[in-house]
Amino acid sequence: MARGTDGPSFHPDLTRARLMPRTSATARNRRILRALGRLGAGKPPRSGELVPLPDGAHLRVHWPTTAPSHGGLPAVVQIHGGGLIIGGPRGSDALCRTLADSLGAVVASVGYRLPPEHPYPAPLDDCETALNWLAEHPRVDRARIALTGDSAGGGLAAAVTARTVDAGRLTLAGQALLHPMLDDRTAADPSASDPPWLRLWNGASNRLGWGLYLGEQAEDPPTDAVPARRTDLAGFPPTWIAVGTADLFHDEDVAYASSLQEAGTECELVTIPGAYHGFDVAEPRAPISRDTARRRAEALRRMLGVAPG
Repeated sequence: MARGTDGPSFHPDLTRARLMPRTSATARNRRILRALGRLGAGKPPRSGELVPLPDGAHLRVHWPTTAPSHGGLPAVVQIHGGGLIIGGPRGSDALCRTLADSLGAVVASVGYRLPPEHPYPAPLDDCETALNWLAEHPRVDRARIALTGDSAGGGLAAAVTARTVDAGRLTLAGQALLHPMLDDRTAADPSASDPPWLRLWNGASNRLGWGLYLGEQAEDPPTDAVPARRTDLAGFPPTWIAVGTADLFHDEDVAYASSLQEAGTECELVTIPGAYHGFDVAEPRAPISRDTARRRAEALRRMLGVAPG
């Protein structure tokens, strides 16, 4: 994809790209979007259950429709996006149901607490608690647990992975990250102009999200708060990362994948020409969105050691 003076050419499958707003969450609409994300949160998912976690967080647990009566199930922790400040796990129900049935796995989507009321480390702690809940469940094979997440959820998944590697109590099967939000230094300069091709997430929203998440620690973030700031990536599990070339996070995701590969981690990087941030949610029926979902599912299948259905 060439980036000319008028911006890149969007992927031909993404026919609504030019109609999409430059960003989604702003300081003005954040509270409204958060309220919308809570709609239906108290209703359990189909073939699943709601599980309360400490401090007000919760899990939406999706059990596979058909599962063996003996032996541990593979498991996936799904972490929703929303720039660290909006969103909720109910929006991932369709994805979780598809993964649960196609992989024969239990998929737990995390309803983590949000800043500014609950800044770092609360959201990350909630996601780590979700992973531990799965690892301790009697129906789960703790040797076959993977993490996945999109946008902010991908960043939180990477941060949970780092904590897990450091703790050494659990070996993850892998992590599958879709356009993950990894680096607070991206678009950190408020005087810089956004590229004209950005859609659904821009520099101002990125500064808002990271600022509210890091709170008083924004000037000197802790090591586990910002995945891209970590220098030691040795011992990380197999990783799959996908990002579009018209995404604000493109460069940070490519750099993170390169760092993982240099550290000896098996890391597959998928760059999608002309795809903007959140394209898969904005245009879910587009062939490129379906293909990306299929590739994520296949990556998780390999990580979990699940035979093709």
